[in-house]
Amino acid sequence: MIHYKIYNTVSQLPNSWDALPNNDIFLKTYFLKGLELSSPYNITPYYLGVFKNEKLVGIAIIKRVEMYADDIFRNNKSPTLKQLAKQLVSKIIKGNALIVGSLMHTGQHGIYYNPQDISQKDYLNQLEKSLQDLTARIKSEFNKKIRIIAFKDYFENDTIHKSPEFFKRNNLYKVQVQPNMVLSISENWKSPEDYVSSLNKKYKRRYKTARKKVSNIACKELNEDFIKANSEILFELYETVSDNARVNSFKLHKSHFYNLKVSLGEKLKVFGFFLNEDLIGFYTLILNNDVLETYFLGYNKELQHKHQMYLNMLFNMAFFGIENGFKTIVYARTAMEIKSSIGAKPKTMHVYLKHTNNFIANTILKCIVKYMNPIRKWEERHPFS
Repeated sequence: MIHYKIYNTVSQLPNSWDALPNNDIFLKTYFLKGLELSSPYNITPYYLGVFKNEKLVGIAIIKRVEMYADDIFRNNKSPTLKQLAKQLVSKIIKGNALIVGSLMHTGQHGIYYNPQDISQKDYLNQLEKSLQDLTARIKSEFNKKIRIIAFKDYFENDTIHKSPEFFKRNNLYKVQVQPNMVLSISENWKSPEDYVSSLNKKYKRRYKTARKKVSNIACKELNEDFIKANSEILFELYETVSDNARVNSFKLHKSHFYNLKVSLGEKLKVFGFFLNEDLIGFYTLILNNDVLETYFLGYNKELQHKHQMYLNMLFNMAFFGIENGFKTIVYARTAMEIKSSIGAKPKTMHVYLKHTNNFIANTILKCIVKYMNPIRKWEERHPFS
C-alpha cells in the first residue's frame, strides 16, 4: 500500500529520511534543520514522506509562501508606469503559494524518490494528494486560500518532464526561466594557475586587472564565532544585494548564516573580504558532494565597482572548486554574462505552475512570470576560445 505523511518540523522526520540513497545535501535533515531555525518570516516548510508498505521510498520539500507587494518588489524607485504594472502583478500573485522545491537556491532540490521502490507516476500521485491536503489544511487552520502552486526548478533532461499527463491533469503549465550557470571543472585544471593559463589573452588580462583591484583586500574564511558576532553586518551586506534584485519572494533571517553554519559545519564555507580590518563583502559556498554550490553573498555597494569584488568572488569560487576536487560549480541564475566570462555555461531550466483562480487564465499567469523573471537577452562570453 502506498501512502504519504506530512511533517511540520524536521524533528518529526523518520530516521530513514537520511538513509535514502540520495546525495543532495539540500534534502538532508541537518541542512533542513538549519533552514528551519532561521526561515524567512513569510515561509513555512512542510516535509512529505511517501511510503510503500511502511518503507520510506520518496520525499519532498514543500514551502508555503506568503507573498505580498513589499516582499516581491523591494525597489520602489521605478517610474510610474512600472509602478502601476507592479501593482497589477501583485494583485494577481499576492497571497499564499505552495512551492515544491527550494526557494533559496537554483536547481531541483525539492523532490526525491527511489525508482527501485516506486514509479515516478505513483510518487507524483502521492505528491498531488499531499498538495490537495495541504491546501485544505491551510484554508482550515489559517483561513488562507492557496493561489499559486509551483514545481521548481528542472533541467531539460530531468525525468519529471516524462510525466506530462500529471501536469496536464493538474493544470500546471511548463515555463522556461532564467538558465542556471554551471562551470564544469576541466580535468586539466589541477590548480588555479592551470585555470588562468587556459584563459585567452583578453580574459587573462581581465583576470589580472581584477586581481590588482583587490591587492589591498584580504580574503579570509569566517568561523562560527565570527559569523555569530557579525550577523548584523553580514545581513546588511546581503541586504544591499538582495534589495537590488528585480523580484524577490523572501528576505533571509538575520541569523540565517550563523544557524546554517552551526548545522552544516565544514560543508558551509563563508569567506569575507576585509579592507583595513573592516568587513566589506562576503560570499558563501555549500559543499554538495562533488558539486560546489554557490550560495548568498553581499558587499558594500560603494566599494564594489572600485575593487571589482563580485568578479573576484567568482574567481575565488572557481579556485576553491579546483583546489578541492569538485566536478562542477553551480553559479545559479543571476548575472549570466559576467558568470559566462569566467567559464560558466547556461543550462536551461523550467518550472511548472498554475493559479488556482479559474478566472485567471494560465496565459495571464505565464505573462506575469515572464515579467517577473524575463528571459533576458545577454551575450555569452567564451574565455577559453
